[in-house]
Amino acid sequence: MIAIIDYGMGNLASVNNAFLKLGYETITTSAPETILAADKVVLPGVGAFADAIANLRQAGLDQTIQSLVEREIPLLGICLGLQLLFSVSYENGVHQGLGIIPGQVKKFELPPQYKVPQMGWNSITVNPRSQLLAGIPSGSYFYFVHSYYVVPEDESVVAARTEYGIDFVSAIEKGNLFATQFHPEKSSELGLRVLRNFAELLS
Repeated sequence: MIAIIDYGMGNLASVNNAFLKLGYETITTSAPETILAADKVVLPGVGAFADAIANLRQAGLDQTIQSLVEREIPLLGICLGLQLLFSVSYENGVHQGLGIIPGQVKKFELPPQYKVPQMGWNSITVNPRSQLLAGIPSGSYFYFVHSYYVVPEDESVVAARTEYGIDFVSAIEKGNLFATQFHPEKSSELGLRVLRNFAELLS
């Protein structure tokens, strides 16, 4: 069973439908006990960092996510779900994140020819050691919608990078923790391959 965390912000239907298309059983829930009983968990996210982290804390789901990591239950963060894993975000102020991955979330400061948010398809350069991106060639295109990007303190967590005015981290991986800045659920067949890779981890 794959649990998709519902904290009031996220592309829940698209993520759920993508896993169903692949033939996996899912449940969309905000119940900590259900989340902790799942084989794997997805933390999606669309919207503002401050609202998202507030919603997680109000529901006690910040502690649930910490417990997932401690129990080594595979967790996949998507888009804002990646950023929430980090220590601090500078989106409209300074906001403390979950602090699971040391590092920062920063706004794109780019030359004028680059539109912010980055919205559309862009390629990734894959770390060949990545489990999540196994079978995905470097140069493959995925769908992005974001104005902020993550800067991890530890380079060893980087699973993929992307060029958009600057070279930024577009996926991370640490133990049983995985996350992408791009939306695999909106990224056609290669995106489904990423979700299948996650679903098959340790199976």
